Amino acid sequence: MDPNGNPFVGQPSIDQETVELKQISTSAEPSHIHSDGKKVTTEVNAENQEPIFDPEDAFPEGGLRAWLVVAGACLCLFPSFGFMVSIGPVQDYLNRNQLSHYSSRDVGWIPSVFVYLSLGLGIWVGPLFDRYGPKWIALCGSIGYLVMMFLLAECKVYYQFMLCLGVLGGITGAMLTTTSLACVAHWFKERRGLTQGIAMIGSSFGGLTIPLILRKTFPEYGYQWSIRILGFIFLGCLIIGNTIMRGRIPPSKNAKIKIISLSIFGDIRFSLLTISVFCFEVVLFGALGIVPTYATISTDYPPDTGFYLISVMNGVSSIGRLVTGYISDKFGRFNTLLISAIIALISMLVIWLPFGQHHLGALYAFIAIFGFMTGCWMALVPACIGQLCRADEFGRYYGSSYFIASLATLVCIPISGELVEVVGAQAMVAFYCAILALGVGTFAASRWACLRWKWDWTAKV
Repeated sequence: MDPNGNPFVGQPSIDQETVELKQISTSAEPSHIHSDGKKVTTEVNAENQEPIFDPEDAFPEGGLRAWLVVAGACLCLFPSFGFMVSIGPVQDYLNRNQLSHYSSRDVGWIPSVFVYLSLGLGIWVGPLFDRYGPKWIALCGSIGYLVMMFLLAECKVYYQFMLCLGVLGGITGAMLTTTSLACVAHWFKERRGLTQGIAMIGSSFGGLTIPLILRKTFPEYGYQWSIRILGFIFLGCLIIGNTIMRGRIPPSKNAKIKIISLSIFGDIRFSLLTISVFCFEVVLFGALGIVPTYATISTDYPPDTGFYLISVMNGVSSIGRLVTGYISDKFGRFNTLLISAIIALISMLVIWLPFGQHHLGALYAFIAIFGFMTGCWMALVPACIGQLCRADEFGRYYGSSYFIASLATLVCIPISGELVEVVGAQAMVAFYCAILALGVGTFAASRWACLRWKWDWTAKV
């Protein structure tokens, strides 16, 4: 102010300053530089002047904390997804012992319900994850899953297996699988294909080791202690996994929990992708569930062939998840997944269909190729879903997609058992070839939609 009480020229009055400050606090978008050199845009809360970071702009893409989350997800997926993809030997054992007076179709409903709920209830777990974060969901799921394992050792009749493995295992398995994959999506975007492939190695390693463990323990220690041994192994994995697995995006306390979000299916890319995932799950879990029975009933192969086939499939699958996850980040996740599905279809038509019943070497060759390609499916489907949504919406999108896809797992194993017993193994394989061909077609259409209906073979999608 000058001596006469008038403001200096060019100096705003107090009221003008207040108005300008208010405008800045409500509309400006300041930025800062993230530790990895990326510019991160933020909004400012008008009430308390605190910056609100947009999670889409601040993915760490590495660092100790992020890689510990990947390791924790891997450990949690070992007992959950790993037991799902190795359920065939358990189903075959029950079919030959405790539940021998039931048909393969009836016994098949138990693992079908288990896998169905584990995948389908993601539509419930996903929004809860977005709303509350992973901590308590993963902890409750771990406790319930361990209770299921030790109760499973005591089951003797059909309804007990269904309630314990099918229902309790399915509910708690959904809490572990959805939470683990969603946590990884919080920390990586550019390298999401690779990191989710690494996390999914946990399920492949479970699918590799669990059948071999059961093959050794079933004849030596019996059913009860075989399942208890698995329970103690799962206990160690889940303790470490819960300790190091964390979410990055703060839970949205004001977000409404929408269990069913029909609006997201208005995106034709997502809808076509969901149809493809449905077809992939029919083929994948149908094969995993029926291969031991296929090797036992329809051929003259040695009795242990089923154990080895599942182990080979899951062992090679772990390599497929890692290799194709890395490739997908370079050349596109949709591109990599489409090529892998086409190769899997060709191997089914050329090897499994004509030679699977009579040539053990050909069957192992098919299982190795199929395992590698399905490893790509399991690693890249979550990455493709994440490519169509924001990181803070991943739980809802993943859960909604797998709610539809899980319907496939509910029926594929019983249908497989019925086809093998009624019309033969070749008819079953032909059925899977037709389903996979449909999945390849809809997935190609989803990629086409991502390019706004302008097909480009070289586009990174």
